[in-house]
Amino acid sequence: MKVLVEVSARHVHLSRDAIDSLFGRGYELRVKRALSQPGQFLSEEKVDLVCGKNILKGISILGPERDRCQIEISRTDARNLKIDVPLRESGDLDGSAGCIISAAARSIRLNSGIIVAKRHIHMTPEDAKALNLSDGSKGSINLFTERPLIFKSVIVRISEHFALAAHIDADEGNAAGINGSCEGEFALHF
Repeated sequence: MKVLVEVSARHVHLSRDAIDSLFGRGYELRVKRALSQPGQFLSEEKVDLVCGKNILKGISILGPERDRCQIEISRTDARNLKIDVPLRESGDLDGSAGCIISAAARSIRLNSGIIVAKRHIHMTPEDAKALNLSDGSKGSINLFTERPLIFKSVIVRISEHFALAAHIDADEGNAAGINGSCEGEFALHF
């Protein structure tokens, strides 16, 4: 199956409480542009991540708001911040690293929420049925780039709210020589 493969750069998902604390009660994130997943967007707002004496500035916020704050970075980012960050599926945040998120003169402290996101593919129930896949199945993505690679252990995530697209992190995208996105081929593990 041909699939869009997107590099998911470092970003933050914020809860309603976090948005209120950082930008003011009732503040609504401003849409900069829509993302490939229906209803999701890159916001105009950005934040800084502070871990001890180390800072990552100008981190994008993705909307809409979530029930819980989640920060997705690469292994390279984690090394630069000098923190230990687990490789996890989105939403699996318990026991993960924490930091301070700041925007202008306001900040919040998170005790957990930073992960390196596992590579995954979003698909609709119809896509999954055509391939006889279930949520949590694993497959491979073959990238035919200038630096061809096969990424294994790509987790299948199924929802009627998804559009077909695979997500890899910035380190993986750099290894394959991808600038933004490319086409790949998804297959089950054999």
